[in-house]
Amino acid sequence: MTQHFDLAIIGGGVVGLATAYKFQKKYPDATIAIFEKESKVAAHQTGRNSGVIHSGIYYKPGSHKALNCLDGRKQLVAFAKENNVDHDVCGKIILAVNDTERDALLKIYRRGQENKIESIELIDPKEINEIEPSVVGVEAIKVPCTGIIDFKGLCEKFVQLIQEINPNSKIFLNTKVIGSTSNGNQHEIITDKGNFSISQKVFCAGLQADRMAKMEGLNLDVAIVGFRGDYYELTETGKHKVKHLIYPVPDPAFPFLGVHFTRMTDGSIECGPNAVFSFKREGYSRTAFDFTDTKDALAFPGTLKLFKKHVKKGMDEYKRAFSKQRFLKELQKMIPSLTMGDIVAARSGVRAQALTKDGALVDDFKIVHGPASIHVINAPSPAATACLSIADDILAMIETQKAELENY
Repeated sequence: MTQHFDLAIIGGGVVGLATAYKFQKKYPDATIAIFEKESKVAAHQTGRNSGVIHSGIYYKPGSHKALNCLDGRKQLVAFAKENNVDHDVCGKIILAVNDTERDALLKIYRRGQENKIESIELIDPKEINEIEPSVVGVEAIKVPCTGIIDFKGLCEKFVQLIQEINPNSKIFLNTKVIGSTSNGNQHEIITDKGNFSISQKVFCAGLQADRMAKMEGLNLDVAIVGFRGDYYELTETGKHKVKHLIYPVPDPAFPFLGVHFTRMTDGSIECGPNAVFSFKREGYSRTAFDFTDTKDALAFPGTLKLFKKHVKKGMDEYKRAFSKQRFLKELQKMIPSLTMGDIVAARSGVRAQALTKDGALVDDFKIVHGPASIHVINAPSPAATACLSIADDILAMIETQKAELENY
């Protein structure tokens, strides 16, 4: 007999699980099925990001990123406090190391004011060193509301609470969604473990988001391209040189924030990530390769156009990916006293980034509709910080779609 669920969430990352939690909390009698192809939740982007609670200072005023990040951050911190999720609102600085960067820093500061980021202030070298004694810079923005959090622990807490509210809701691990059908008001999810009858579907598939949408017959004007980010970790000789979070002034041409220092919730200090094109969407080594992933990326017209636009930047990132010395040199721009013995290669992650046919990186969140379904297509940083706010938006879309289906 085919099992029926009121809602299916495809993808066990933080946005999908936050959506499931919000839906279950609002509709405690509804049944939810969460499908995750890996053996655990948060296996890809969520569990491999930098673990930062972002303030929202960088994003275009009025954009989904800006609005969702501000609201989501406040919800996230409140949820973490209430549910004992490991976190620390420790603050960060965004550092300008020369006068050219100072001009860009002032633009970020003004944007932060427009986005109503609380308590930010410009600080001079003396004030910088009161916060981070090993840092050398000409000016910085102090951002007290930035923090760190255990996103894996957050996801596990979402699953726990969902099943406490309704034990009939289920999470299906090691279960790959391979099809989705709709016939009038009858909808079905097809997996490698069997078929499920579903009233509504939400796809939060991250690095596989465009493929899931195409599986449902959606015509997308974008494709997902993976960017691998490599991290180093500070050794015992280097850990004392970082007290909080230290960010550079980012390159405005890219949606990445640059190589930075992050004090993690377990007390370790990570530095990174860089950003290089990944030849495998879920490949976490520097030489990871998948023929289908590479073919799909290079066949999309926007990929080569992106490469042509940013040849020098791309080559610089690749050189640094394979050179500890180059990586160290980038870090020394902020902390000149760092040495080769202070850093050791650590983990990697791959970020899903939607790309247009013109070779432009999609700058904002992008969510589209399918048959009785919603697809989160582009949810790069700060989506993890904004997960509870994005979930609110998805719930509103679910309710609108449900009303439309009932009137069909």
